[in-house]
Amino acid sequence: MALPAATAVPAMSFAAHPHSPGGGRRASSPPPAAALRLGPLFWPWEKVKVGPLSVSPMGFGTWAWGNQLLWGYQQSMDNELQECFNLALRNGINLFDTADSYGTGRLNGQSERLLGNFIREFEGPMQSPDDVVIATKFAAYPWRLTSGQFVSACKSSLERLQLDRLGIGQLHWSTANYAPLQERALWDGLVEMYDKGLVRAVGVSNYGPKQLLKIHSYLDSKGVPLSSAQVQFSLLSMGDEQMELKTVCDSLGIRLIAYSPLGLGMLTGKYDASNLPSGPRSVLFRQILPGLDSLLTCLRRIAEKKGKTMSQVAINWCICKGTIPIPGVKSVRHVEENLGALGWRLSPAEISELESAAMAAPKKMIQNVFQTA
Repeated sequence: MALPAATAVPAMSFAAHPHSPGGGRRASSPPPAAALRLGPLFWPWEKVKVGPLSVSPMGFGTWAWGNQLLWGYQQSMDNELQECFNLALRNGINLFDTADSYGTGRLNGQSERLLGNFIREFEGPMQSPDDVVIATKFAAYPWRLTSGQFVSACKSSLERLQLDRLGIGQLHWSTANYAPLQERALWDGLVEMYDKGLVRAVGVSNYGPKQLLKIHSYLDSKGVPLSSAQVQFSLLSMGDEQMELKTVCDSLGIRLIAYSPLGLGMLTGKYDASNLPSGPRSVLFRQILPGLDSLLTCLRRIAEKKGKTMSQVAINWCICKGTIPIPGVKSVRHVEENLGALGWRLSPAEISELESAAMAAPKKMIQNVFQTA
């Protein structure tokens, strides 16, 4: 099946978009001329290697696509989600992250189904099937006890995505903490799907540095390169373990993919103690947001100086740290704003200032309960 080529358009189209995600109050109001850049958002040589793949410096996450509980998904949103996909692809974004567990209740797997439909319905130039890199994660459900069951999960994802092979097949989490015997079968499943040509690359998610070393060694013994490690990584998630993981990834040639680069929205400047998101996120925001005044002030000051928004600065920090951030998108406004994180760089002094403010925050993001040591 032929898929669309990802062609970047001039960055000046969206780099100065002033609105925060979700259409709330403005996090900052940069002058439109401040973000003008001649040329595309990123040049072909600025793409990032993930094993054998060449991907955009930023991807987009699709956790919200099908999730009614946390993100309020409704099927009436599908047309705008298609526009999100089209806009991203036309601006050179070719990495989309999903999972076979994304989607609540009867909508389980909805994120993959939507991506499959959007790829087929995209109206643009058609070239190679590898132009769009779909990275999906396979849940370590307790009933997936054999490598064959894990391979079957991969084949089911391919059916929902309407693809012959995936860009990156990822183990969603490690079972080492509660079902260590299951872990080896899941690893063998990654090996098998790679050997069968169902995936171009394999990766893991929510692995800590110690367990990452173990799976890297095991896969290497089977002749399978570990190409990526996905973990929560942002100015609110830069603790010792996260930074150690980044060091391990760098030493082994594994690309770190940063999910939740905006701290579930806490770094956007959209929320405060009197304006919290609806749903389960509000509980977490009440705990953490009151201690972020210094960090948010720093983000706002740097954003205004650079003619950017707070979200764009927070995402750019992840890029400057050598990761591939995958902010979630569920509206065209999200895509437009996030694209403004590309085509420029924070200075070393600005990076240091942000990290000092982040480390001074009394509370950080709660780490995923599935992340191992």
